[in-house]
Amino acid sequence: MAICPVGHDSADEEYCDVCGALLAGTPAAPAAPVASAPAVPPDAHQLDDCPDCGAPRGGRFCESCGYDFVFGGGNRGTPPSTPPSTQPSTPDTPASGWVAVIAADRDHYEAVIAQGGPDAARVAFPPYCPERRVPLAGLEVRIGRRSKSRALTPEIDLAGPPEDPGVSHLHAVLLAQPDGTWQLVDLGSANGTLLNGKTVEHNALIPLGDGDRVHVGAWTSITVRKG
Repeated sequence: MAICPVGHDSADEEYCDVCGALLAGTPAAPAAPVASAPAVPPDAHQLDDCPDCGAPRGGRFCESCGYDFVFGGGNRGTPPSTPPSTQPSTPDTPASGWVAVIAADRDHYEAVIAQGGPDAARVAFPPYCPERRVPLAGLEVRIGRRSKSRALTPEIDLAGPPEDPGVSHLHAVLLAQPDGTWQLVDLGSANGTLLNGKTVEHNALIPLGDGDRVHVGAWTSITVRKG
């Protein structure tokens, strides 16, 4: 049981379940874009706290309300309005034909436990975790764990049962593209995200292909399928 700076008891060791405050000792995730990510202007919304809800900044997107610190507002990845001739196109209708297949991956779990960590001994592989399929629809699909205190219910909810304790409340997001494909963004998660076994940089746009496997948390595998 963790105690937040205000004094609330919190079952979540990353953010307070009562007030949502960042708990002491929680490492801030670095934000280092890779070559494939669009460059972020050095003076673009360099804010310490979210201007919408006041939550501490931990990455490009606010963990509490989804505010975009780069372009501003809650529409992730959508830049301010530009003249019609230069306005990037966006899907008129939700991208369809894709599905996320969610399962418990024993190999990923054993690799995570082998790395050690203060909570490794307390995390057990779930004895039963049926495969789930979530259609990818709309302009974004959030990956995380629901939180009543933050009124947060991600489209891919890993709060269980069984609950994957290694997943942040707002861990990552899948963004629909104009050509019908999807891209992955890790939102500054505490324990990181893997794509096909390789670590994903925080706040970088990563294209996804049919059959790509995304690993989050202690055991969760999310395979994206087309058709």
